[in-house]
Amino acid sequence: MNAPPNDTLELEVHDMEVPVLTGIYSEETHLPQPLRISVSVALDAPGRFEPDTPLSASKNYLDLKHAATGALPPGVHFTLIEGVADHIAETLFLQDRRVRRVTVKIVKLAISENGEAIGITLVRHRP
Repeated sequence: MNAPPNDTLELEVHDMEVPVLTGIYSEETHLPQPLRISVSVALDAPGRFEPDTPLSASKNYLDLKHAATGALPPGVHFTLIEGVADHIAETLFLQDRRVRRVTVKIVKLAISENGEAIGITLVRHRP
């Protein structure tokens, strides 16, 4: 049985702490900053998920984790965390044609003074 045409499957990986070279101020540009990154993707739902449905009908969660960690180019300084989010989104679009939307939330942990979450959320739709 096929899913209705507007059904989507949301895959999520939240609260990964990732050291990234980013920032515009001199004290930020020499060492990686800790970022808390959360990623979700929306895929077209392929239909029902029966008990024996293979992984190929979905997407591996580790792909999301890899896009936010290992796929970030080592040694590259991102002036803005928006650039980090953009790179993660584009990586996920290139990995899998079924990805329709990517949401990347990034919190800059180093600038929090009272536990507040300061950062951005980028929502990118496949063109």
